[in-house]
Amino acid sequence: MAETPDVRPVGDLPYAIGKTAARELSLNGITSLQQVSEHSKKELLAIHGVGPKAIRILEEALAAKGLAYREA
Repeated sequence: MAETPDVRPVGDLPYAIGKTAARELSLNGITSLQQVSEHSKKELLAIHGVGPKAIRILEEALAAKGLAYREA
């Protein structure tokens, strides 16, 4: 299996989300927590490589900045 390029850091997204999630979010134009907050959990989970672990980590990072996911 080919190595996934590590594109981190991506904006202010947490390093802990993993390199695949960071890459896929970036490819979908999401490079900041502000941009993450403009999407619902369901929308983000529909992006290949973004799973429940990344969603939990992003949720904690959003809360630390006073942000939250968009309501579905």
